[in-house]
Amino acid sequence: MKIIIDNKACAGHARCNEVAPGLYELDDNGYISTAGFDVEVGQQALARRGARACPERVIHIVDEPANPPGNGLNKGQKQ
Repeated sequence: MKIIIDNKACAGHARCNEVAPGLYELDDNGYISTAGFDVEVGQQALARRGARACPERVIHIVDEPANPPGNGLNKGQKQ
């Protein structure tokens, strides 16, 4: 899972940081300080809550497929 953030649209409400301060770090002016990051498996629920807390909806969740294209499996073939 990845988080992608539209920094230019961030209004500085800091609700993402209130919900998940270890994931959504703010700069000195109170705006989110990153354009995105990879989320560790144990932090996914927290990352989702932080994204949902954003009133501007500038935090986007990208769920990666279980079997990404090019993994060597043919359609219908089991691992």
